[in-house]
Amino acid sequence: MSVRDPNAVLSVSGIGKTYAQPVLTGINLTLMRGEVLALTGENGAGKSTLSKIIGGLVAPTTGHMQFQGQEYRPGSRTQAEDLGIRMVMQELNLLPTLSVAENLFLDNLPSNGGWISRKQLRQAAIEAMAQVGLDAIDPDTLVGELGIGHQQMVEIARNLIGDCHVLILDEPTAMLTAREVEMLFEQITRLQARGVSIIYISHRLEELARVAQRIAVLRDGNLVCVEPMANYNSEQLVTLMVGRELGEHIDMGPRTIGAPALTVKGLSRSDKVRDVSFEVRAGEIFGISGLIGAGRTELLRLIFGADIADSGTVALGSPAQVVSIRSPVDAVSHGIALITEDRKGEGLLLTQSIGANIALGNMPRISSGGFVNNGDEASLAQRQIDAMHIRSSGPAQRVSELSGGNQQKVVIGRWLERECSVLLFDEPTRGIDVGAKFDIYALLGELTRQGKALVVVSSDLRELMLICDRIGVLSAGRLIDTFERDSWTQDELLAAAFAGYQKRDALLNEAAPRDLP
Repeated sequence: MSVRDPNAVLSVSGIGKTYAQPVLTGINLTLMRGEVLALTGENGAGKSTLSKIIGGLVAPTTGHMQFQGQEYRPGSRTQAEDLGIRMVMQELNLLPTLSVAENLFLDNLPSNGGWISRKQLRQAAIEAMAQVGLDAIDPDTLVGELGIGHQQMVEIARNLIGDCHVLILDEPTAMLTAREVEMLFEQITRLQARGVSIIYISHRLEELARVAQRIAVLRDGNLVCVEPMANYNSEQLVTLMVGRELGEHIDMGPRTIGAPALTVKGLSRSDKVRDVSFEVRAGEIFGISGLIGAGRTELLRLIFGADIADSGTVALGSPAQVVSIRSPVDAVSHGIALITEDRKGEGLLLTQSIGANIALGNMPRISSGGFVNNGDEASLAQRQIDAMHIRSSGPAQRVSELSGGNQQKVVIGRWLERECSVLLFDEPTRGIDVGAKFDIYALLGELTRQGKALVVVSSDLRELMLICDRIGVLSAGRLIDTFERDSWTQDELLAAAFAGYQKRDALLNEAAPRDLP
């Protein structure tokens, strides 16, 4: 399509990028005014790299771009944003120690006589937050006190302030509730009506069918399809992405579910986790479902000792032996691992190599006398690169150069090198494409065949229903119900997720003072 088309807002021609090896090759793509262009592909296919080039974060090795008919060569993200090209990344660009309002207007704080006008800042923040359905959040709340889902919505709100001509959304719904997703889709519709063009990156193919007019598919750094979205169904798109057909079934293989390996009783912390009890058996996958803010991550952190419980116990083995876990060091010493949902903040050293990151939890095996054996470190990393199918140039490649999904594989690979009998997975496939997800599912099946007890938190109900033996549902901090495989339905799981909030709201209404007649 000609870049002189009056409806074309952005075009890229021959764009390529090489790190240790090529990650993008000869990409030609045109974005039309007011359209939603879906961009999808496996992890490592080049989606994030292409979006970062457009957003000014990365310079291309080859090729050129045009924006609104003029040459476009942004030297930084700030230059791109000044032109109205905004990007909401998987890794959030927020300062946790500042308030929501301060994060929204950090580059343009309203002032009066040299002093920040708190009244103007608060009002502007309320208006910006209302656009993405955050009316209930106090703009003076510190961003660090919000959950990941709400932080994502704050980041989206920040990028919608001022003139926005092109908005890049990189996995925007990965941590959002169904209500927040609908709010986002409504906002996308309003943005289109204003003529804003959107590049929507996602592995959730059902979402792409809802919001996108065209789809571009990347595979191994090459553009293999740019077509109207209506021309393809989900199965055809998966085949384009991974180069093979992929069924919606995972064979976990023959397994033996044994005696309880993890027993949690009465675990509580303030109003986040309330009197939660459950057990997980050896060889079992126990899923934990619930809405954002239900206490899922907080529960895993209590078990792992990252937070200290107000009450309750954690026991291991059969018969259950209560263990004292006051820190993650205690948890690891007892054979408990936590694969965190926040790989950037808690799971990885982004500036270090794959080898260094996998070695991080396995130092005694690769060091002697205080010195790391580089050969042993490389061998350790290569074993996990091969086992996890991590797309990289080798153990020496920096983790920051990997796609989000491959970064997550590095986190998982580190723990797989340790002898842990209980593994806690918090959103293990967040930001991972459909092909790689099935690799992770197969890995979880292998771990259960080894007799490991797995606890999996996921926002994707279908994922939990696919891989779990039982699913416990948290709502408002409480474990509402536990469902056995083949006895659950999606409607029942969703109803349980809302039940705790309905009960809490009813109690609050009963306790509220009544107006006198």
